[in-house]
Amino acid sequence: MGRITRTTPEDTLRMATDAVAYAKSLCEGHPDANVEFSPMDAGRTELAFLYEVVEATIAAGATVVNIPETVGWTVPTEFGNLIKGIMENVPNVDDAIISVHCHNDLGLAVANSLIAIEQGARQVECTINGLGERAGNTSLEEVVMAIRTRRDYFSEYYTEINAKEIVPISRRVSRTMGISVQPNKAIVGANAFAHSSGIHQDGIIKSRVTFEIIDPKEIGWKESQLILSPRSGRNALRHRLSELGYEVDAEQLDKVYERFLKVADKKKAVQDADLEAIMSDEIRSIPAVYELDYIQIVSGTRIASTTTVGIRTEDGIVERASTGDGPVDAAFKAIGQVIDIQLNLIDYQIRSVTEGEDAIGEVSLKVQDNWEYHHGTRCQH
Repeated sequence: MGRITRTTPEDTLRMATDAVAYAKSLCEGHPDANVEFSPMDAGRTELAFLYEVVEATIAAGATVVNIPETVGWTVPTEFGNLIKGIMENVPNVDDAIISVHCHNDLGLAVANSLIAIEQGARQVECTINGLGERAGNTSLEEVVMAIRTRRDYFSEYYTEINAKEIVPISRRVSRTMGISVQPNKAIVGANAFAHSSGIHQDGIIKSRVTFEIIDPKEIGWKESQLILSPRSGRNALRHRLSELGYEVDAEQLDKVYERFLKVADKKKAVQDADLEAIMSDEIRSIPAVYELDYIQIVSGTRIASTTTVGIRTEDGIVERASTGDGPVDAAFKAIGQVIDIQLNLIDYQIRSVTEGEDAIGEVSLKVQDNWEYHHGTRCQH
């Protein structure tokens, strides 16, 4: 309204009241029908004219007057004062519900809506996941949970939203519209209740409220998530292993934690399948006589595969190289030179245990020495 240049204030006021009166005439015989009027760009409209329009449209039959912050221009103090001014300067304001409709261009839609409630607004126009024009609109889930979580502050206000449906409906809207929810979105983002810091994980394990102000189950999440990462501590690892059915003592935990950190350094997050693979190796591990320290492979389409290995022994690292029918066969022949056993590769299979480019792999192989077959070896990559 404050930016219209092709009409006069008088004509604008007349068009507004005529439109409301016409809408009201269509609702005759329906006493519960609502007629809502919205003065576009109210946040930048001259206040005296805004008060006049609100008063006139209520008189014409509007039961809801929606005050839109159409371009997300105002900051909370300004928008709060705008609503307060309407409540104090429009004589018939009690004959209608004052609503607000805020856009998020400066990331202030929720804050503006909450302060509007404090100043007298009794309806908030909002959207699931904060979807909307440009940067979006006020996020329903954030407003609802702000009022619900901070009952001490918003003691005079409430909503009748079933909070347990917040996450399910968020997911449905996301799937239907094909618009993903950003992981760090408040309330409904995938990381909203995920903890990767070691200190935070330890606090959550001891008492959820240490680092969570909302119970995730209250809004439809199953539970908090401890994201095992290089920043996770032993307590978080032990806790997750226990949930998976593995009970380890302090010495075992140290060994598993060392293996865990090697995997975590290569991945953003260690999944349950990674832990299963680590524990499977630890359970079946035997004392190491030889240890592969390094390996170098040269292979191509027109050259013989050559593998160089460095094997750690009691006497230090021994290096050997060999050619073979592919790099794996060459590796075993080189290893055979170190341990003084002729190893022939009979079968070699590899599969991914976890997902992604940085997945843990499981290798099943069968080798033959001078005496017998050996098979079932498992490796981690």
